[in-house]
Amino acid sequence: MRDFRISESGPPEQEGALQACGPGFRREKGILHDPSLFVGHGIESMKHQEVTMKLQDLFKLNGKVALVTGGGRGIGKFIATGLAEAGADLILTSRKMKNLEAAALEIEKELGVRVFPVACDVSKAEDIDSMVKAAMDKFGRIDILVNNAGATWGAPTLEFPLEKWDQLFNVNVRGVWILTQKVANIMKKQGGGNIINISSVMAFRGSDELAHPAVPYNSTKAAINLLTMNLAVKLAPYKIRVNAIAPGFFRTDMMAYIEKPEFKAAHDMVINSIPLKRVGDMDDMKGLAVFLASDASAYMTGHVVVNDGGLLAQ
Repeated sequence: MRDFRISESGPPEQEGALQACGPGFRREKGILHDPSLFVGHGIESMKHQEVTMKLQDLFKLNGKVALVTGGGRGIGKFIATGLAEAGADLILTSRKMKNLEAAALEIEKELGVRVFPVACDVSKAEDIDSMVKAAMDKFGRIDILVNNAGATWGAPTLEFPLEKWDQLFNVNVRGVWILTQKVANIMKKQGGGNIINISSVMAFRGSDELAHPAVPYNSTKAAINLLTMNLAVKLAPYKIRVNAIAPGFFRTDMMAYIEKPEFKAAHDMVINSIPLKRVGDMDDMKGLAVFLASDASAYMTGHVVVNDGGLLAQ
């Protein structure tokens, strides 16, 4: 008997589908029964089988391969660890191989998944080409792309050098686009995939000069938000979902400067601005990343999910 779960009293299109199934099908408590499936097998009855996934199965990533840029430390490592805990094999990239190798060894040892570290400067198209080729040679597929690699650089706004402005856009926007286009073509051939861009709460607001003296950074992340929405629409026909996470303040190397004694005033300003009165840690990022990478969010695309301790709620 083949069973399909539908609603108890479905809309007209469900009723039409029921009629189209033929006279052998019947509805019972929201289940469609196909009595022909086991004809000739000596099986006359079996328990109802629902075509739905159990909650814990929705979050599983076993058999998936995830590419995480900037995966050797910080938010990238947080996300990579979460994806590995859910069962995914990993490709970790960043400019510094030392960080990648340490992260790969740690994750492989603790979680038993395969981790492939590859050096890559995402501001260089040739590096991206080489990295993706190496990843495909290793695993033969890429199911999840996390565009996490990013850069920031501080200087007074009225003195901010143009070359640093260009550098931030090259890493934070141009590199994301080049890698996404390349991997999306792979995902199209595979029949689908999942892309997660890392944005920032700074994409939604201006920032105080004392706490965040990096004027182009906000604009690069605002570009990522709109790129996420635009790609979600354009890639949906290929079953590729595109979402973004906009973190607030997390305890990462990029934010380490704010804990230096000379930046105490900025540190206090940041903490006092967060309703939860703390910065984020690994566990605050892992669950959200796994949700967006898995079937648990299968109906979500084009969204920027804020994860900031309540900062933007004020």
